[in-house]
Amino acid sequence: MKITGTGFRIFTICNIVFLGLLSLLSLYPYLNTVAVAFNDGQDSMLGGITFFPRKPTFGNFATLLSDDTIIRALLISIAKVVVGTSIAMTVQFAAGFALTKKRLIGRNVLLLYFIVPMFFNGGLIPVYLLYSKLGLLNNFLVYVLPGAFAFFNVIIIRTYLYTIPVSLEESAKIDGASELTVMWRIILPLSRPIIATIALWTAVTHWNDWTTTLNFITKPSLHTLQFKLMLMIKENDMIASLVQEAAQRGEANRAGMIRVTPEAIRAAQVIVTTVPIILVYPFLQKHFINGVLIGSVKE
Repeated sequence: MKITGTGFRIFTICNIVFLGLLSLLSLYPYLNTVAVAFNDGQDSMLGGITFFPRKPTFGNFATLLSDDTIIRALLISIAKVVVGTSIAMTVQFAAGFALTKKRLIGRNVLLLYFIVPMFFNGGLIPVYLLYSKLGLLNNFLVYVLPGAFAFFNVIIIRTYLYTIPVSLEESAKIDGASELTVMWRIILPLSRPIIATIALWTAVTHWNDWTTTLNFITKPSLHTLQFKLMLMIKENDMIASLVQEAAQRGEANRAGMIRVTPEAIRAAQVIVTTVPIILVYPFLQKHFINGVLIGSVKE
């Protein structure tokens, strides 16, 4: 039944205007940061920058990326996301698949055992002592191993797997397929929506995490990009030093005049930090929506 009428058209127009203004308010801070990042630093200090750069330049990014520690931090962050997400998806999907089996011995006990840590934990000090005993301090593995098992994600995967007909598995077993073959050849291909969903959640978590570096890493060579951004936001001396080094190398402006500013460098690093994960989302959006809807309800 199609709804028509003047009242409905007025409602639709008001709804579009309202949502448009709401979207604009949400996007403005980021678009303004993009404009400042691509604008001449000294010109940005005059104010008036909104959505578009007034004096476009790549000098801010050239200055930022001229620092070797930034490049290394970017590579560490990328490696953390790729390795951490791969390990987490392997462990969590296997756990979700196993917990769907009613013949699994002690399944209810395992579920209770995994649920308790979701609500209670020992705190930072016991975790630090544990990581110290395991040799994870100042170790890249501290980025990827502790987060490999997230029971909330396992629950979502397990709920999704219940939507796959059991008859498919039974038919495969009649043909002689093992549990591993069933999981790899049948269940895994049918689980792409939920895999994309959990992978996106995990990748965003790894990409945005900087507290792990703060708490467990002291080696500068293992600092992540997000941790460097946090330091730059809080420490003006670091940005001033970066600008001065760029000026000495002549990388800030080839004409010889220094045009970058601490505010412009901060904006450039915000863009460098956020753009990669933003670019990934459109490729997973379709699967993400389907995975959330299907994996959230069991009929």
